[in-house]
Amino acid sequence: AADRVILPGRYRGDIEHLSDHFGVPFVRGPDEIADLPAFLGRAGEPPDLSRHDMCIFAEIVDAPMLSVEALVARARTLAAAGADVIDLGCLPETPFPLLEEAVIELKAQGFLVSVDSASTDELSIGARAGADYLLSLDENTLPLAFDHKAVPVLIPSTPGDLDSLGRAIEAAQKAGIAFLADPVLDPIHFGFAASLGRFIEARRRWPEVELLMGTGNLTELTDADSSGVTAVLAGLCSELQIRNVLAVHVSPHTLRTIEEHDLARRILFAAKSDGALPRSYHPGLLQVHDRKPFTASTEDIAALAAEVRDTNFRIMTAQDGIHVFNGKGHAVATDAFELFAGLGVEADGAHAFYLGAELMKAEIAWRLGKRYVQDEPLAWGVAAPAPETDRSRLAEAGHTLRAKKER
Repeated sequence: AADRVILPGRYRGDIEHLSDHFGVPFVRGPDEIADLPAFLGRAGEPPDLSRHDMCIFAEIVDAPMLSVEALVARARTLAAAGADVIDLGCLPETPFPLLEEAVIELKAQGFLVSVDSASTDELSIGARAGADYLLSLDENTLPLAFDHKAVPVLIPSTPGDLDSLGRAIEAAQKAGIAFLADPVLDPIHFGFAASLGRFIEARRRWPEVELLMGTGNLTELTDADSSGVTAVLAGLCSELQIRNVLAVHVSPHTLRTIEEHDLARRILFAAKSDGALPRSYHPGLLQVHDRKPFTASTEDIAALAAEVRDTNFRIMTAQDGIHVFNGKGHAVATDAFELFAGLGVEADGAHAFYLGAELMKAEIAWRLGKRYVQDEPLAWGVAAPAPETDRSRLAEAGHTLRAKKER
């Protein structure tokens, strides 16, 4: 008797009903048979990414310029993306008359709130209004935290000076207050390597102290896809047990930085728990390339094409390019435009439009080293989440079929 039935990942139907009817568990496997070994290697269970041990502070950098209503709306968006604490970023020489009201309203809406300012006056206002965290205090300004419940984030009084951070830590411990310590991560070519050393040294000196790392100096100030930068920094945090990060989105290229931090913390937690490399847990941070872009070899596609007898076009990709085939023929090219002339769909506008769109999508995937699946959107990870689909129901008719029915 079977212990379990594995269905193709794209199967559309109610698997709970099947399990109940046959008295054996039915599960969805991977979308592609090429991924079946990896699926079975995890005992047929997807990795558990529900857990993590990292708190994400999400900064609203232009908070003084926004209304309270706009701040609440922004906070909801950030929380939905994975933020745990809403950080109100104050601006130098810019009044924030709504600071107190903003903190009170955000707290009333159930958010954890931090106030991020170089002004002790603004930090005091935030603390009195009920802020949960104050960013940032040093050994000279730390006494401000003694009169409030807000947790201070401690930084060196002089950039790069761990000894001054140590004195602030000792003072906070002596006062018996909770705190976080931030040795401060610097941008590349402006102290980056040395600042990494400070985080390592800080963990060596204070193995039990809760640390915070601000990742924006790398994600914002480096022209590289932020998902990879975030993954590396999350790995550093995982190894050093840094359980708090401050993330920021200013540059358009960091649009999904909160989502990236959220997924990275889950992947790293799962990998660390398994004593494993952070591979094959989730593809969401692989936004431009895929680890396994081709699900079939050139030979596999040729064999499949030889068996096809109908006139419906199939489109697949392999290392040698884009394959399009039906019962009348099989063509391969690396340029989608080279294929179109031989399709014979000049008189069928809907079909021509569909094939043009699919072939262009296939070419993009092939050139980037991404996986292409006909009639499915390209997967861009957390950079552009795919629309949710209900696989318990049959798929709706595609563009071509709908167009034919409407004639």
